[in-house]
Amino acid sequence: MKDVKNVFRTLEKKLKQSHWFDDEWDIYNRGSYLQLYKSNWHNHNQGGVHFETFIEGPQIKHKAFPICVHAEEDCPYQAKFIEELLRLEGERIRAWKGYEAVGNGYNICQRTLPLNYKNLENRIFEEFNQLRQLEPAIDQVLSRL
Repeated sequence: MKDVKNVFRTLEKKLKQSHWFDDEWDIYNRGSYLQLYKSNWHNHNQGGVHFETFIEGPQIKHKAFPICVHAEEDCPYQAKFIEELLRLEGERIRAWKGYEAVGNGYNICQRTLPLNYKNLENRIFEEFNQLRQLEPAIDQVLSRL
């Protein structure tokens, strides 16, 4: 397994260099755990709406890691937000290979990927780019609540 912190550093750099990354986007990277989110997603303390992945001890042991979309306790009207987002985007999410629209607790959707990619940061980058298709709906639902 490659150095996970280096994978996440490279991923952060790739995200920040993307044509779509602007002042509205932000990244929380603590080495083996990364969140991507927009400033209006109530995620200033990492407890709002965000795209998330992490590769820590249990993931290395199981040779697999998650890619998730979460709406945690700082998300206004959390349960209503998740319900509305899945009503708008559930069909799209379920059509994505490997994704499950969860809707339980704070977990909106997730996919588990194996840790056997040579360019792991590129693979995670592709997943986050796919998840960005949810951005307009996330913004829309948050503005209504």
